[in-house]
Amino acid sequence: MQWDDLVDRARRLAGGEQRRVLGIAGPPGAGKSTVAGRLATALTGAGVAVTVVPMDGFHLADAELHRLGRHARKGAPDTFDGAGFVALLRRIRRETDGVVYAPIFRREIEEPVAGAIPVPPETRLVITEGNYLLVPDGVWGDVRGLLDEAWYLDLDEPERLRRLVARHMAFGRDEATARERALGSDQANAELIATTKGRADLIVPLS
Repeated sequence: MQWDDLVDRARRLAGGEQRRVLGIAGPPGAGKSTVAGRLATALTGAGVAVTVVPMDGFHLADAELHRLGRHARKGAPDTFDGAGFVALLRRIRRETDGVVYAPIFRREIEEPVAGAIPVPPETRLVITEGNYLLVPDGVWGDVRGLLDEAWYLDLDEPERLRRLVARHMAFGRDEATARERALGSDQANAELIATTKGRADLIVPLS
């Protein structure tokens, strides 16, 4: 599927009277935030009111991960406030008369920041992107039903790993540490996420 086809599909999704939510899922390094950002830019240019709300804003703070003994597993499903993410999606769908605020994850400090993303009343399409949008288990199982459409980004595995290592290095990790993270906890998460591909409405091959 070509890029223009994806833009047209999202535009049609946003064309109704009700606010819609598009989910973009995929493993770490697949390009979720890049695709979501490009899509929002294209739709905004076409006159569609769009807001991007990443799932990563619901990372638990480092202090809490240390308290729980989960810091070494940061990025795994149980290191997020999944229930908080579900509650936000419900608010986004229900509360269209006022601004709904969402958190954002700042990679430069490796911490979430509350109230950083406003979803104004005029927003017709919310694009949410994240690893675990299609996971059927636990609280994550509630997410799929709150998405009007879900896409899964399927990137060639060597390229995904190359990009992931480069991203870790861009935020201050040396190459050895970046590779250890990408091939360790990130890979375990990626293998889980790959099992959810079949729950997507659309699989988007990338290269």
